[in-house]
Amino acid sequence: MKSFIPILFAAALLAACVGTKQSNKSQVTDSIPSAEVTETKNAEKPQETEKSAEENTKEAIEEKHPVYKLNKANWAIERLDGSEEKNVLITIDDAPDKHSLEMAEILNRLGVKAIFFVNGHFLDTPEEEQRLKKIHDMGFAIGNHTYSHKNMTQIPEEEQKQEIVSLNDRVKEIIGVSPAFFRAPFGMNTDYSKEIAAQEGMLLMNWTYGYDWEKQYQTPDSLAEIMITSPYLTNGANLLMHDREWTKDALESIVKGLQAKGYSFADPTLIEVPKE
Repeated sequence: MKSFIPILFAAALLAACVGTKQSNKSQVTDSIPSAEVTETKNAEKPQETEKSAEENTKEAIEEKHPVYKLNKANWAIERLDGSEEKNVLITIDDAPDKHSLEMAEILNRLGVKAIFFVNGHFLDTPEEEQRLKKIHDMGFAIGNHTYSHKNMTQIPEEEQKQEIVSLNDRVKEIIGVSPAFFRAPFGMNTDYSKEIAAQEGMLLMNWTYGYDWEKQYQTPDSLAEIMITSPYLTNGANLLMHDREWTKDALESIVKGLQAKGYSFADPTLIEVPKE
């Protein structure tokens, strides 16, 4: 993204899951980007006790040396090792609604990692809980997209906290670990929402581009083409997609098209995240 990003944010406020679009035709959907930075061994080994799923998951992540970090605007990834390998990051919002599980299965078959950003109102039934469990069990990172998808700038601080923390609690109740990433609805954060996300140990994340909310890209072929040929496709691009039927049907073509252009897909567990 270049210097024109801030001009786009005001127009982007109208965009969300309902399908309006941002003026740059790329950074929009149910989240709108913000350019602000959020943000021993013992001689005698004691008897081991059973650890929680969250402790085990955190330890597994900590054992991995971070390969990426988010850029200052939180909309793209940068390599920490100086490698010139071309990477992109796949993120999927509005999970686990109707198509997220199948999207996870497609990505898993292709050997591609992604972040699934979850809304609490898609975790109301046992079936929805099972979808989230299966996505997590396949090794996909889970992100917080708030409980009921409210604009953080339009609700009081206590409600902002409830939207964020209650979803973390709900996700942990289902899969045993809290989300490591936070994406605000419409990308509209407040200083307070950023503070709560940081307190919860989450990395604030926006995106580089996405198109699947725009009417002209609501077919698999048109969506795959624009995701692969977008002028905003650069090394480190954070690709925003949604739980949509046409996106699910385009997903394999998007992955293979990007691979044909020399891009590999970042593992979210290798992104540097803040300590709680």
